[in-house]
Amino acid sequence: MNEIKLGVNIDHVATIRQARRTRYPEPVAAAVLAELGGADIITVHLREDRRHIQDRDVRILRQTISTRLNLEMACWDEIIAIALEIRPDQVTLVPERREELTTEGGLDVKGQLSRIAQVIGCFRKAGIRVSLFVNPEDGQLRASKDAGADCVELHTGEYANATSDEATLAQLAVLRRAATAAAALGLGVNAGHGLHYHNVRSIVAIPEIAELHIGHSIVAHAVMVGMERAVREMKELLRRPHG
Repeated sequence: MNEIKLGVNIDHVATIRQARRTRYPEPVAAAVLAELGGADIITVHLREDRRHIQDRDVRILRQTISTRLNLEMACWDEIIAIALEIRPDQVTLVPERREELTTEGGLDVKGQLSRIAQVIGCFRKAGIRVSLFVNPEDGQLRASKDAGADCVELHTGEYANATSDEATLAQLAVLRRAATAAAALGLGVNAGHGLHYHNVRSIVAIPEIAELHIGHSIVAHAVMVGMERAVREMKELLRRPHG
């Protein structure tokens, strides 16, 4: 089994900064520390309401980090233009509503196939890899393939929020089936949402998954132990047995 890559989402470093409209803490500094801890990818979500990450953060990150930059974004024309200017290594298209605390579900690719295919075409033409954040459902996976995505990020929220062992195992089975189905379609398979130090190992055991994108739990742990150590400890949990 190949090593799984860790994308560290630093949005909530910016959340702390924006709570007081100060110049600190600096998300770019957090990204550099995350890289020192072993992060393979730096993930940020440039939202339409700019509640945490700001345009300047993405621009400086593009110029600063030595790993890959994954930009989460909705299909807003303004954000598309910024992404095409900054040229991250990957964009991940996500749904977005102003009233939500965080992304609440996967992108409805089936219901917006024409628009999403159009946006993917723009990014593919620019040489930017495109991932779609989707619920682990066959219809959404097939639509993702039809839209021209390079990969999907399976929404692990239902698994992370399960309140019983039975429900957890059931959601894990859903994710396993979806990962197998996505790989069979020729899509790369990533996953994320709600993952933390106590529930990630079962997701790591799904062989098709190549990347995990984790933010809140790492930033929360970093408050106690520092970003570099928090990332290093998560990386240890992502180790897969050889052979």
